Amino acid sequence: MKVLIVDDHALVRQGMISLLNEHFKGVEIGEASDAKTGLIAATQSPWDLVVVDITMPGRNGLGLLQDIRREKPSQPVLIISAHAEKDYALRALKLGASGYISKQSAADALVAAVQRILSGGRYISPALAEQLAGAIAGESPGTSHETLSNRELQVFRLIATGKTIKEISADLSLSAKTVATYRSRIAEKMGLVSNVELTRYAMQHHLVD
Repeated sequence: MKVLIVDDHALVRQGMISLLNEHFKGVEIGEASDAKTGLIAATQSPWDLVVVDITMPGRNGLGLLQDIRREKPSQPVLIISAHAEKDYALRALKLGASGYISKQSAADALVAAVQRILSGGRYISPALAEQLAGAIAGESPGTSHETLSNRELQVFRLIATGKTIKEISADLSLSAKTVATYRSRIAEKMGLVSNVELTRYAMQHHLVD
């Protein structure tokens, strides 16, 4: 069994490696610390599972998920995140993830997710199953940030951390004009004009660390 872990925190990677070695004998594990090296590793070697963190410098985990799915449509990808399932899980599943777990979940949730995905299924926690059922039934009112594209959401989160358009431009390798356009779209879709309003919303919905 071969598993690739893409996470920018070495301690997190080591924790997952220890857990996987404990429960899956003979597992071969690869590591990458950002989306760029993660994509290279994911596409140049065969993997039974790729585990991807959402929050990474540069291109985030959802962007990497899209890249992997485009290059290797059948590649199973498990998304992990410090954010609660209600914030990103539905978005990740719609993009083709095989499962989503929060880093706050118990260790056995990761083991269960890996086992489920390796058996050919998808991992959905009871809480996420309830959320999905509510969404299908039309019971979930949704939140404003769910209307944002993945790139808009990424820009929104960077704005909420206090970064300027120039700094975001450098971080994402985009022109300042393009970032400003994203900023305008975010304000229009969410009905939040000032950066203070955006930051308050992001904190209320746990979209920033």
